[in-house]
Amino acid sequence: MSLAVVIMAAGKGTRMNSDLPKVLHPANGRPVVEYVIEKSQSLNPETIVLIIGHQADMVREATARFPVAYALQQPQLGTGHAVMQTEALLKDFEGEMIILSGDAPLFTTRTLTDLLAFHRSRNASATVLTAEMTDPTGYGRIIRNDGGEEVLRIVEQKDASEQEKAVTEINSGVYVFDAKELFSALHGITNNNAQQEYYLTDVFGICFGKGKKVCAFKVADPNEIRGINTPEQLREAELLLQTEAYSS
Repeated sequence: MSLAVVIMAAGKGTRMNSDLPKVLHPANGRPVVEYVIEKSQSLNPETIVLIIGHQADMVREATARFPVAYALQQPQLGTGHAVMQTEALLKDFEGEMIILSGDAPLFTTRTLTDLLAFHRSRNASATVLTAEMTDPTGYGRIIRNDGGEEVLRIVEQKDASEQEKAVTEINSGVYVFDAKELFSALHGITNNNAQQEYYLTDVFGICFGKGKKVCAFKVADPNEIRGINTPEQLREAELLLQTEAYSS
């Protein structure tokens, strides 16, 4: 099965208190996005697409040594809108797509390999990597069906009911999709939500509604799904990346 990796790297990173694109902030002397690209390469994908937006030319220049294609998201209207920008590049691609965040460098190649194997073993159209969090505040919640085997939808914090906010299984922002199913579903999402953005997570509900199999794979170590949104989180990630557990 062919594999494409899409890395979202268009965000500004307002809470980093810098005009430098969030994915270019250095962790142990290297831009954060480099870790994500290198771990993507270890999966031997057919192609890697980097979605750029804020300071696009700067991100392109900083990553020019890697064999990646670029998709421009301008303006930035949400995660679903971001992945829509890759459709022209991937219109002839048939296979699986992994979606990653360029500001989340702590996942391991082993976890991505296990995620892909799980997705294939379940013959799923879409699979989300999840984690259990003692305090899930701020994260999208995973809403499973009554049997618990499949995912009904993913609800963003701002759109969640009190009952949904009590769920402790959260969305990591890492996904596997059948490429054709993904782009078909993206055509059906809207920005009718609190943020007025096009959420990639709305694709899961559309797939489930079509009778497609939508699954969740829970990572054993929640540290792997940590993103970097603040200077404090960057310092924490730097320390973890210095250990063997998160370096490859």
